[in-house]
Amino acid sequence: MSAPLLLEVSELRKHFIAPRHWFSPAKPPIQAVDGVSFTVARGETLSLVGESGCGKTTTAKSVLRLIEPTSGSVKLDGEELLTLDANQMRLRRRHMQIIFQDPYASLSPRLTAGEIVAEPLRNFGASNAAQRQERVQWLFSKVGLRPEAAKKYPHEFSGGQRQRLGIARALALEPKLIVCDEPVSALDVSVQAQVVNLLTDLQAEFGLAYLFVAHDLAVVRHISHRVAVMYLGHIVEVADRDTLFNAARHPYTESLLAAVPVPDPRITRERILLQGDLPSPANPPPGCRFHTRCPLAQAICKEQRPPLTQRGTNDQGGQWVACHLR
Repeated sequence: MSAPLLLEVSELRKHFIAPRHWFSPAKPPIQAVDGVSFTVARGETLSLVGESGCGKTTTAKSVLRLIEPTSGSVKLDGEELLTLDANQMRLRRRHMQIIFQDPYASLSPRLTAGEIVAEPLRNFGASNAAQRQERVQWLFSKVGLRPEAAKKYPHEFSGGQRQRLGIARALALEPKLIVCDEPVSALDVSVQAQVVNLLTDLQAEFGLAYLFVAHDLAVVRHISHRVAVMYLGHIVEVADRDTLFNAARHPYTESLLAAVPVPDPRITRERILLQGDLPSPANPPPGCRFHTRCPLAQAICKEQRPPLTQRGTNDQGGQWVACHLR
């Protein structure tokens, strides 16, 4: 039996309007996210993967309304978030937190580590000073930091320790959903494994749901329950982890998987070389947006946008593919 849904995103769009100067013609909007739909169940990790510039981070920030979406629907526990005013949305933010990509830039250099983790508790009036201090020490122990480190400033920590500090801050208000915006991409490989294992342990202990943005497919394979593949503002394939890595259908997903390095020099893998550059989101191609680089493209691909269609069923919702030919 599948877990109940926590997050439901439907036809989410974010178009950026380019600034217009005197006497210059209007520029077309940049379609960073254009009709994205997905769900995240309680206790589940859904990963968003794709090339840089495909709209992963914009999607994640739009879900949290750190960037205001152009249109669409975002529901948390069945409640529509995009119709809430600023005060109403602020109250919901305690249930939705984020871990940023850069563990240093996301931490205030003027605050100690303890003050950084205690800030959400103070902002939401969750406890008095003594209770906040006790909670901070408990959070530090949960993420593998010593309690005495609470007196240090961010510049005194290593990269991995800073990211653990960011995780502690995200956990402070006991959220239901945490958006992980490439949380290990700035860390050494050995530290990446430690942080990913920490996130997995915290999810098992607290029942957290993760929306995990990443481009490292090795990390995605380790932490995900399901994976959504994005290309130029669209989701082109969604499947559970094992199905996607073992039986991907969309040509773009196949090209991403073929580019993953193999740690055994005796094993060779056939590479799928994509021709051309990623089109501009300000002027995306008609039909299937991938057809300009797809080795299988046919005439219909240039004319009609393929819908995201279910190709199989299982306990995790099956495999969904946006391709006329697969």
